[in-house]
Amino acid sequence: MVELKTDASIEAMHSAGQVVGRALTAVRKAADVGVSLRELDEVARAVLGEAGATSPFLGYRPSFAPTPFPAVICASVNDAIVHGIPTGYRLRDSDLLSVDCGALLDGWAGDSAISFVVGRPRPEDLTLIDTAERALTAGIEAAVVGNRIGDIAHAIGTVCRAAGYGIPAGFGGHGIGRQMHEDPGVPNEGRAGRGMPLRHGMVLAIEPMLIAGGRNGYHPDPDGWTLRTDDGSRSAHAEHTVAVTEAGPRVLTAREPVRQGAGS
Repeated sequence: MVELKTDASIEAMHSAGQVVGRALTAVRKAADVGVSLRELDEVARAVLGEAGATSPFLGYRPSFAPTPFPAVICASVNDAIVHGIPTGYRLRDSDLLSVDCGALLDGWAGDSAISFVVGRPRPEDLTLIDTAERALTAGIEAAVVGNRIGDIAHAIGTVCRAAGYGIPAGFGGHGIGRQMHEDPGVPNEGRAGRGMPLRHGMVLAIEPMLIAGGRNGYHPDPDGWTLRTDDGSRSAHAEHTVAVTEAGPRVLTAREPVRQGAGS
């Protein structure tokens, strides 16, 4: 069932989303060659704690997971698409890192993700990340009253496929509110004009995931959480929490821009 949020609820979700934005900005600034993924998780924990927020990731255990998730961020490096566990792995020059973070504040959730290169970027990685951001923008622009879920999916998929990238089969965005994952699902590929109509008060986590090699396949790591590309190519992930309103889509997880390479 899809819950339509009141304007007051959307404002509360914006507060949660701003905490997520600050956490991701802090993590990106802290990411550098030699810094461990676990240390980046501690950075995000500090931001959440200072805001009086908790993490919807920490302890989360969906049906597929062998263990509860042990961190407040997902940190996915190079061929890892999503759900990477922050370990003692220390970042290396030219690593492509995707970071996903959520926050619960006053009973409302926010969820967002960024991808960036640590150290010296490879041009092809910058193009991949830029395309993920363009796909996210296209999806957000389609999140208007009167459109349908399929319009968001079609907008995302069109950008990704035109650039020759793969899209992980079966993964996409979701509704969000009191819980991190709510109805409806938001695919990253689909047919325009199909699916649930978009109404004022729907709040969606829109999140394109791209595979550089052009294939759609993935496989789980032995940890049961991390998903990796089947062809070993790199992946990028971008996400915002977005409210559908009569005035147009409203991004609730906006963050401070950080220059590529900052902190590297």
